[in-house]
Amino acid sequence: SILNEASHQSLANIAWAYSVANVEDSSLFNEQFVSFCVQKEHDFDYQGLRQLHQWNLWRKELKSDIVLPIDLGSRCFNEFSKQSLITSDLQKQVVSVLHSVRFNVDEEVQTNSGYFLDATFINNGKVIGLEIDGPSHFIGKKKKGNTILKKRQVANIDHIPIISVP
Repeated sequence: SILNEASHQSLANIAWAYSVANVEDSSLFNEQFVSFCVQKEHDFDYQGLRQLHQWNLWRKELKSDIVLPIDLGSRCFNEFSKQSLITSDLQKQVVSVLHSVRFNVDEEVQTNSGYFLDATFINNGKVIGLEIDGPSHFIGKKKKGNTILKKRQVANIDHIPIISVP
């Protein structure tokens, strides 16, 4: 198998790319893949662990039995949850406008899946996520993979729809 020769980062990159594309391949993502990840688990840096967490979430989206073992999955979740939060001026402006029209807005809210949302508010009894997607979320006019993945996974796993601004 090509996975025998794959580096730890290659495994994480492959897992992440398939997660973003939302393309299932049971000949690739099987117990052997998980075994290779476990064998190389101490080689993964923060980026690889974060990518594997998103892959693990994707497996849950698919309702697959092929997921990381609990200990590795927890390590990935913990690394994913250590995000440094930066509040942009645009985010401050959007939240200020929402406050001015009497929305009770919570900022930098962490979801159960580990993602942080720029803000949330309640509308008709339902939590709505708000993401301020500035230029760093795009390549040209297309959203980056991590932005696509976040919106889909928060909607499917945390059951929080996200409104993107702009």
